[in-house]
Amino acid sequence: MAEAVTIYHNPRCSKSRETLALLEARGVAPLVVEYLKTPPSSAELRAILVKLGIPPRQLLRRKEAAEAGLDDPALSDDALIEGMARHPVAIERPIVVKGARAALGRPPEAVLAIL
Repeated sequence: MAEAVTIYHNPRCSKSRETLALLEARGVAPLVVEYLKTPPSSAELRAILVKLGIPPRQLLRRKEAAEAGLDDPALSDDALIEGMARHPVAIERPIVVKGARAALGRPPEAVLAIL
């Protein structure tokens, strides 16, 4: 059985829409999580970060992080993760997860490496 694919998606974001279309064009029917409506928990974010292999600060959108007060360089990784869980708009998108791997869809083609 093939591993499930999940996309953390914002339908208002062109890169997110392009990534979803790319997956569907490849015959992948991902579970679509509109993360602004259903934000990932801190535990889910920690798991996603491990799969991405990046620190929390690299998953932040600069402008939105500043607006949410998450741009302070003194903030710990735990504080950043908690802040992203409270302010999901500050999370970079889209994120595609398959099994133990994840990729940011920037550019959309970057997700093909985990399929």
